Amino acid sequence: MGEKNQNMLNQRKPNTKQIWRVWIFYMVISANRSEEKAMMQVCPSCDATHFCDCSSMDLSTIPSGLTTDVTGLNLSYNSIDHVRETDLKLGVNLRVLLLQSNQIWTIDKESFIFLGKLEHLDLSNNKLTHLSPIWFRHLFSLQHLNIQGNLYTTLGENPLFSNLKNLRYLHLGNNNSFSAIRKQDYDGITVLEQLEIDGQRLRQYESGSLTTVNSINHIIININDVQVLSVMLEDLINSAICVELRNIAFNTANESSLLEPMSHSVMEKLVLKNVLFTDASVIRVLNILRHAKQLLELEVDDSVLRGTGKWHGQIEVNRESAIEVITVQRLAIEQFYLFSDLHGVENLLGNITKTTVINTNVFLVPCSISRHFSSLLYLDLSENLLADPNLEHSSCAGAWPLLQTFNLSQNSLDDLEMTGRSLSHLKHLTHLDISQNNFGEIPESCQWPENLNYLNISGTQITKLTRCIPQTLEVLDVSSNNLNDFRLKLPRLKELYVAKNKLKTLPDAPFIPNLVALRISRNKLTSFSKEEFGSFRKMETLDAGDNNFICSCEFLSFIQYQEGIANVLANWPENYICDSPSPVRGQQVKAARLSLFECHRTLAVSLICILVVLVILLIVILGYKLHVIWYMKMTWAWLQAKRKPKKSHNHDFCYDAFVSYSERDSEWVENLMVQELENAIPPFKLCLHKRDFVPGKWIIDNIIDSIEKSHKTLFVLSEHFVQSEWCKYELEFSHFRLFDEHNDAAILILLEPIQEQTIPKRFCKLRKIMNTKTYLEWPLDENQQQIFWNNLKTALKSYDII
Repeated sequence: MGEKNQNMLNQRKPNTKQIWRVWIFYMVISANRSEEKAMMQVCPSCDATHFCDCSSMDLSTIPSGLTTDVTGLNLSYNSIDHVRETDLKLGVNLRVLLLQSNQIWTIDKESFIFLGKLEHLDLSNNKLTHLSPIWFRHLFSLQHLNIQGNLYTTLGENPLFSNLKNLRYLHLGNNNSFSAIRKQDYDGITVLEQLEIDGQRLRQYESGSLTTVNSINHIIININDVQVLSVMLEDLINSAICVELRNIAFNTANESSLLEPMSHSVMEKLVLKNVLFTDASVIRVLNILRHAKQLLELEVDDSVLRGTGKWHGQIEVNRESAIEVITVQRLAIEQFYLFSDLHGVENLLGNITKTTVINTNVFLVPCSISRHFSSLLYLDLSENLLADPNLEHSSCAGAWPLLQTFNLSQNSLDDLEMTGRSLSHLKHLTHLDISQNNFGEIPESCQWPENLNYLNISGTQITKLTRCIPQTLEVLDVSSNNLNDFRLKLPRLKELYVAKNKLKTLPDAPFIPNLVALRISRNKLTSFSKEEFGSFRKMETLDAGDNNFICSCEFLSFIQYQEGIANVLANWPENYICDSPSPVRGQQVKAARLSLFECHRTLAVSLICILVVLVILLIVILGYKLHVIWYMKMTWAWLQAKRKPKKSHNHDFCYDAFVSYSERDSEWVENLMVQELENAIPPFKLCLHKRDFVPGKWIIDNIIDSIEKSHKTLFVLSEHFVQSEWCKYELEFSHFRLFDEHNDAAILILLEPIQEQTIPKRFCKLRKIMNTKTYLEWPLDENQQQIFWNNLKTALKSYDII
């Protein structure tokens, strides 16, 4: 018994352990789910890649609902002031952590210990007064680190980045308190793609501090102390490929001389941004750069030149510069109207292949300078003040002999013929941009460079294209003008841009047979047919969006079902919207559907007409079958009779009876009945239509008058009677009298037996009278005929004498 109990206890132990495991597993899952739910409440915008955007939510702490699934967390622009050790403990899969623009002044030492996969960390624009290498000790995967804009004065006593072997992008310093860089600051870093140093108050730089970095692809130095800069540049002689100097002034030649280390550096590109120069400092800088054997590109942005460019005789001319690319953007020359012809810099221009001078108030390039650009392939003088006479001078004979691309957009050109003539000697020019000038009307013919194949004259106020446009073009941009049509013959054209004009139809395909791409968006195009589209046999791209499409049945049928058209139409279907008809206005052309009536109007009208004809035909047939015409005639006659004034009951009757009979029964009526009744004693006066109707009077009036002048109406019924229209009239009018005058005026004589079913349906009155009145039947037995006559005479005498 004891052994059995022991076995039972042993069996219960594993069950208890399993229950505890399940319970613990459930609690972990529940905790994760609750944390995830809490995270979602704070950061509802987590995308499919588990990047959560919690920026600008006025958070004072890092949300507690962070889960292991989150790969990116944006907490920028909040009010977080403290990063605690436990805040990011579940961020084991974080790749991106953005904490910039908060109020962070302290970070616990082990706050980032679990972020071994973190690649991008941004702590910029906070209130950190000191930096600790312990923070970054476990960030082995970190590639991008930004600690700019804080309150620290140095990078710390110990190397800050020694464990960041994968660091490639580093942004540090500030413009308020950062004052010193020491030798150990960059220990551990050997290669950087980009290094940015902010230090407008930097006054101490220990020589050799940057020599530990073997390669810096792009360094940005934002300091204003020229001497500190010179020492720094000395350390970068063998490592920096692109050097960018910001917010510094070179007022004198001596200050510029401090850039001398550049003359023997490996630097390939120099960027000067928001830098001030004078004539004296420019001369010295140019002389230094002439000796930089590997310097290929010079860029000047948002800078100021205080001088007039009188540098003649002051620039060394013993060797050509290695610079191939010069870019000048928004250079402010305070006295540009006094600027000289730049005589003396000619020897610096021979190797230059690309020059960009934008928004710098250039109104003239001296001819002598243009001629020294012997290697120039690309020239951009956009957003300047060049007018046609000055362009003609600048583009003198021998100027820019190898030029291939010329951008003159947003200048003061207004004569297209003169512009083309000024550039016509540039035999290698293939691309010309003269957009956003003010040409307006263009002449019928022009001169152009013989190899020009790209021309941009968009936004130049032109209203009509003429043969002034060169026939050699492969690409033409005439967007943003006032064109109503395009009927220009350009056999080589492959790309045409006519957006933002007033075109109502596609251009004529026979004039541009090799067109591959057409942009005709934002015009007055309402539709295009299958034939128009098919006429462009080489078309690969058509952008016709943002037009007011009339979604007719033909257009919808073509554009919705044309095979492969979706691969040709750019921005399809979102930019193709129906403007009319009203049932589909505002709908995408792809989804618009019209009713059968709207799509097949002719067929629908034809079907309606056919239906109307069939209805009319059916009415006619029914009318014939149902004797509607007869009833209409009868109704009309009755109405006519009703209009007549009623006669008083005491009027004199002319006849004893009006006899209604069929002409085919006239022999019996006239030879037997008339003889019997009119020769009786006393005689009866009968009204017969043959004898008593008034000649020339309407027959209906005769019938009505005769019935009204007779005491009785005597109907001689036979098969012939029911076939007679006139007998029917007489029967009807007698019936009217029967009801209108409330008397018993009808006498029926059945000349021969009539089956009720043989009586036509239109003789409904006859059927009714035969069912409600007694009739006299003509006997074939001669012995019975005298009784018939006696009964008839008695019936004729049965009227009141008034």
